Amino acid sequence: MKFVFPQNYDFSHKLLGIFDTSTLLVNGIWALFVFCFLNLFFSSLNIKIFLFIILVFPFLLFSIIGFNHENILYVVFYIAKYVKRPKIYIYK
Repeated sequence: MKFVFPQNYDFSHKLLGIFDTSTLLVNGIWALFVFCFLNLFFSSLNIKIFLFIILVFPFLLFSIIGFNHENILYVVFYIAKYVKRPKIYIYK
C-alpha cells in the first residue's frame, strides 16, 4: 500500500505525536537541573517530590498545550525578544 503525501506537508519527528525533539530536550534538561538542585539542598523525599512536581509540571504542560502547538524554543525566543524591545511591537 502506497501513501501519497502532498509537497507542502510538514513532516516532523515527534515523540508520541506530542513532543518535538527540541522541546523534549529542553524539558529533559530542565527536569535534570531541578532534580540535581533538589538533591543538593533537600534531604526529605516528600519535599523533593513536591517541589519537583511544582517546578517541572507547569513547564511540561506548557510544552504540550503551548500556543497553537508552537515549539517551546520559539515561544521563549519571542518572549525574550519582546522583553528586550517592547516598543517595536506596540508601534506596529
